[in-house]
Amino acid sequence: MTTLPTTDNPWHERLTETELAYSRFVPRQFLQLLGVEDIRKVQISQQVECEMTIMFADIRGFTALAETISPQEVFNFLNAYLDQMEPVIAAHGGLIDKYIGDAIMALFPSGPDDALRCSLAMLAKLDEYNIGRERAGYAPVRIGIGINSGIVTLGTIGGHDRMDGTVIGDAVNLAARLERLTKFYEIPILTSEHTLERLSEPDSWRVRFVDRARVRGKQNHQPVFEIFDADPPGIRESKQKNLELFEMALAHYHLGDLAGARERLNVCHERMPGDKPTRMYLEYCNAPSSGNARIELTEPWRLEFATGDKVVDAEHQTMLSGLNALARAVYLGSSNLIPLLLPKIISAAERNFAAEETLMRANQYAFSELHLRQHRHFLATLSALEQELTIGSDDPILTTFHIRQRLIDWLIDHILTADRHLTYRHTL
Repeated sequence: MTTLPTTDNPWHERLTETELAYSRFVPRQFLQLLGVEDIRKVQISQQVECEMTIMFADIRGFTALAETISPQEVFNFLNAYLDQMEPVIAAHGGLIDKYIGDAIMALFPSGPDDALRCSLAMLAKLDEYNIGRERAGYAPVRIGIGINSGIVTLGTIGGHDRMDGTVIGDAVNLAARLERLTKFYEIPILTSEHTLERLSEPDSWRVRFVDRARVRGKQNHQPVFEIFDADPPGIRESKQKNLELFEMALAHYHLGDLAGARERLNVCHERMPGDKPTRMYLEYCNAPSSGNARIELTEPWRLEFATGDKVVDAEHQTMLSGLNALARAVYLGSSNLIPLLLPKIISAAERNFAAEETLMRANQYAFSELHLRQHRHFLATLSALEQELTIGSDDPILTTFHIRQRLIDWLIDHILTADRHLTYRHTL
């Protein structure tokens, strides 16, 4: 008679220990997302598309630090630091996809709220860790965190003898780009519009627009936002009080009014002398060739915007044409045109969204709810702009910039990501 292994059986204990050891290399959550219960059943090229939030966290000045200590000390330092961060990420529903040198790539399947709360907790934990380092005579550690949300492909890659799990997609690339930008702006946390519009309570966060960035290989720009909840109280309150003035300054800068931008930035600099983005934009105003190029007021329709669906593409062109005309009207002070343009834009948006929703139902599109939320977000933004125009703006350039960034840029990004994903699935 065969004796089955029990919990007291050494064989069972070894099996459990082996499983736990494997889970340190391939997290159970990763297997669950992949739809696999047993790691032995994982196959190369298994993949699944899912919506999630991606975080990259990187140590500032790590290369310079590593050059001053021995290889053993480098490993000791990294392991001590990661030992502090890993439990924080796990406590907020995140899973570490991989360590890339001194960087952490973490995934948050449950959404951006957990990722942002985790980023604040990581910075708080880092402050505690630095107290111990300073007592031991070591320099404090600083990190930068980039967070983005979107549809990604999670799966396995490799060959016959070596396999690894990974996550790929434009959403991952933008998260990595945001993390790199934290070094440039000297800001601990940067995030994207994709993440902000997915938050359950976006108004509960302290958010500041800092720039427009482009991911390598992509033509469209992405707005970049700072989360400054973790700043020291004095700095935090100063940024909050000057939030509107700073945004106005950046609107004037990006639309080419350097004199207007400089005037507002000088006031910001007096109030926030240690703020790197303020100093950076002042330098750009004084030496325009060193900064980002002025953005155009409008965006023409391009062939690369076409999704392949004639109805959807036609409505996209109507929406973009209307938004371009609205931006010009506001910028030039042609207020008589605004009441004529807004209803046409709203009507085109409703027709376009209805056509896309028909495609979703016809194909049982897996990301319908996400897509519908994005439609509602656009209509809410358009409604808020309509109220802003009805009340009247003290700064037409700021309102024009809102049209460009929140509506025109948003629409182009939506076409190139969400709509292209939808129509591609429709043609399969």
